Amino acid sequence: MSLLAPGTPRLGLGLAALGRPGYINLGHGQDLGVRKDVDTMRAHTWAMLDAAWDAGLRYFDAARSYGRAEEFLGGWRRARGHEPVIGSKWGYTYVAEWRTDAPVHEAKDHSLGTLERQWPETLAALGRAPDLYLIHSATLETGVLNDERVLARLAELRAAGVRTGLSTSGPGQAATLRRALAARVDGVCPFGAVQATWNLLEPSAGDALAEAHAEGWTVVVKEGVANGRLSARGLSGQGDVPPALAGLAREWGVTPDAVALAAALAQPWADVVLSGASTAEQLRENLRALGVPGGADWPDLAQSAAEYWQTRAALPWQ
Repeated sequence: MSLLAPGTPRLGLGLAALGRPGYINLGHGQDLGVRKDVDTMRAHTWAMLDAAWDAGLRYFDAARSYGRAEEFLGGWRRARGHEPVIGSKWGYTYVAEWRTDAPVHEAKDHSLGTLERQWPETLAALGRAPDLYLIHSATLETGVLNDERVLARLAELRAAGVRTGLSTSGPGQAATLRRALAARVDGVCPFGAVQATWNLLEPSAGDALAEAHAEGWTVVVKEGVANGRLSARGLSGQGDVPPALAGLAREWGVTPDAVALAAALAQPWADVVLSGASTAEQLRENLRALGVPGGADWPDLAQSAAEYWQTRAALPWQ
């Protein structure tokens, strides 16, 4: 179920690469330039939010672990008087202390204690409740989907009007999502939204996302450009953009990232597809995905889920 008004572009802006100085997107350090102090990053993020808003985008995605992303977004919202649709996430804590060379950037903990601590932090940073509130990178291994106390608390938040859900990561995305679809608190599923990785390299969650959409869940796609691997600076086995993707980009007069995002937008179950742009130029290129033909014959670039996530795990923070 989409939270966007009819006619609103289904592209949103994710702040994973904007709310903190280090991230794993290819070329991230170069994109942000030499100065990465808090004030400079805030000004840059506000400029990106302004550009996205002016382009018609109304969905913005943050998380407690995205450095100061919630703070930046909340400050921008109050200063501009805008009311976007906001998604945020709990379950990871930012621990890098604003360093790009930190040995650890995020600490994962899906306990009730983390939820109870981070929910008021999110409210304070944003200045209001998010429209979507997701478990950050839920997996079967953490046991969060079997934690009755966590599920009960999320059910309370959903009853209060927050669309609760989960984000997924790793080769087990589909199994995790199906477990969430089956979760019940007093006979009612506490979830109504999912944010999952889907792209031309890693489409394995597609069938499960279609099932969630059929159940009325909001479906948000993240990493549609595979952290830059499906952009002009992307990496394949030979260090080049996959030829089939590059060929479509040339044919349509756009950049490869626009084709990759258009492929995600073409999925009938996708309510919102996130741009992870770090610069105004990247955002302009991403926006061209909205004009790419929806009925295209998308190239088959799929890797095994295990191979994809192994490669992603090796990407350096920069």
